[in-house]
Amino acid sequence: MLGGNARAAVGRFWAPVAARLLRLGVTADTVTVTGTLGAVAGSVLLIATGRLFWGAFTVTLFVLLDMLDGALARAQGGGSLFGAVLDSTGDRAADAAVFGALVWWFSGAGDDRLLVLLALLCLVLGVLTSYVKARAEGLGLTCDVGVVERTERLILVLTGTGFAGLGIPYALHVALGLLLVGSAVTVGQRFAAVRRQSRGRPLPTAPSPPPGSPT
Repeated sequence: MLGGNARAAVGRFWAPVAARLLRLGVTADTVTVTGTLGAVAGSVLLIATGRLFWGAFTVTLFVLLDMLDGALARAQGGGSLFGAVLDSTGDRAADAAVFGALVWWFSGAGDDRLLVLLALLCLVLGVLTSYVKARAEGLGLTCDVGVVERTERLILVLTGTGFAGLGIPYALHVALGLLLVGSAVTVGQRFAAVRRQSRGRPLPTAPSPPPGSPT
């Protein structure tokens, strides 16, 4: 996750672009869908076929739209509940496409079983990182902790993939190894935060339906 100062800088950078797109009738949801589809396409058509550098470059460009849709949402008055769900779902789809593409390439023509294992473990831990936060927030807790969140995850995997595409040996091994360790630590940090906040608090119960209501 970008820090507060970085987020503010990114917001200032995208603000004039968002204002212009808003005047053209472009919505935040449109940008979200475009960014997701572009990242998925770049992963499937380039990374999964071994064009690692151009795949990482293409996915990076479309991932940057994730920052633009937030600026557009703020320009529109803060966004919508549907937009928030769409954005989170798009993030998960793009992440899965990147790691899935790496698994596809290195389990076939790329022929590197260690990278397949690392990519699969990073994918699973990335899902767990997001799920723990979503589940905790659904129960009224906060879970904004962790050394590796989505931004760091993408920086590591796309940088390693790009360097591997340039022929730098073991670049992707190192990147995924760091990501694996950082993601495992992040999952642990989030569980610790949830345990600390939930101590002594009962699980919320759903209200009972009124008598005679359909089930």
